[in-house]
Amino acid sequence: MRFGLSALAVLMGTTAAFAELKTEVIDYKHGDTPLEGYLAYDDSFAGKRPGILVVHEWWGHNAYARKRAEQLASLGYVAFALDMYGKGVLAKTPKEAGEQAGRFKNDRALMRARAMAGLDVLRRYPKVDPNNLGAIGYCFGGTTVLELARAGADLKGVVSFHGTLETPNPDDAKNIRCKILVLTGADDPSVPPAQIAAFEDEMKKAHVDYKVIAYPGAVHAFTNPAAGDDPKKGVAYNKEADEKSWEAMKEFFAKVFAKAK
Repeated sequence: MRFGLSALAVLMGTTAAFAELKTEVIDYKHGDTPLEGYLAYDDSFAGKRPGILVVHEWWGHNAYARKRAEQLASLGYVAFALDMYGKGVLAKTPKEAGEQAGRFKNDRALMRARAMAGLDVLRRYPKVDPNNLGAIGYCFGGTTVLELARAGADLKGVVSFHGTLETPNPDDAKNIRCKILVLTGADDPSVPPAQIAAFEDEMKKAHVDYKVIAYPGAVHAFTNPAAGDDPKKGVAYNKEADEKSWEAMKEFFAKVFAKAK
């Protein structure tokens, strides 16, 4: 199947009158842990299409992750916002969020396995072309999708939005089978220049096809309006960076799937 730039143009040019967004809450499990994901697609598009996994921020599976899944669906993809923490588990404070995310950051095998469980749900969905899969993630989710790639997941492309880039196992980059796009804030205190340099060295040594785009003036969580508007706190929404990073992602996936067969 070829899902190239011309096909995407046709899909995006479909009038709103014919667009019919379908969403579905999907219960699934990883081991004994019950999980709840959210799948979205536009029913006006016929046939199988590429699927894109969405991994949430450190707060957990919430409305923001679902919104991004719906935006991807409007582009002609099947999108599945997975659940890393467990059904109904949402952090209410930064302390709780840090504890939840920390479980996975301190156990990369668990992080990879839990993300792979979500990818399996997406892969098996009838409207998805299982040979054309991608993944995006935000903050904690950005870290997660990079680990999914390092685990050798069968993906065409991975996009990290303001995710941290460090890993305890940099040699695992040799397992990466896809293209990588990192979208980060140039002033993000959570992703300092030294971390970016180490990541680029990791990618180069493993001969990975990757690209890093750093947005001037942007700090952590720059895609989420809920992050506030004070960059001095190190966390803030940046409308320009949000819009530019989304366009960069769209172009990335259009090219990735154009080359897929």
